[in-house]
Amino acid sequence: MPVFPAKTPKLIQRLFPKYIWKKASLTKTIYLTFDDGPTPKITQWTLDTLKKYNAKATFFCIGDNIKKYPELFKSVYNDGHTIGNHTFNHLKGWRTDTNSYVKNTEKTQQLITSNSKQLFRPPFGKIKRKQAKQLIKRGYKIVMWSVISYDWEVKVTPEQCLENVIKNSISGSIIVFHDSIKASKNMQYALPKVLEHFSSKGYQFKAL
Repeated sequence: MPVFPAKTPKLIQRLFPKYIWKKASLTKTIYLTFDDGPTPKITQWTLDTLKKYNAKATFFCIGDNIKKYPELFKSVYNDGHTIGNHTFNHLKGWRTDTNSYVKNTEKTQQLITSNSKQLFRPPFGKIKRKQAKQLIKRGYKIVMWSVISYDWEVKVTPEQCLENVIKNSISGSIIVFHDSIKASKNMQYALPKVLEHFSSKGYQFKAL
């Protein structure tokens, strides 16, 4: 099992108050997010599944994948989902100098859209303070999460992935899934059940 809990500790959230960890909501609303796409077949499956529940989400896309699969990326946008930036090459912030990290992020932003909300999620959730400061200065909003499914983790079963989300999510939660090959087994098991479970309880799924 993963070392870190599925629910982000409040202490971590308080240590980094300039990052977005959750979103205040007056209604029963959950914010699904998907990292690492667009990915052939998996992203389209995700879009089709969300559509069944009239759910909107936020896709943090890798620039290189946008470039490789432009039509699939366009489908995400055309379905009314919000697009976020996940760097061009899924960079590890702790191992990358600040200038290179910012340039890599900006390279991806140019591929997204001119009217983007400039949402950014650091791959692996790892980003140096200097990198974050530079991105915020350029108008980016750094989006983290309050609940992570661990769908990519090989030691996590599909059932555990589902439980991670069901047990820890409340109104305003920002949840992380991945529309990637590595995460597909767990994500494709858990996502429909998450949508069904919370929809039956009167929740809506909105994009950030």
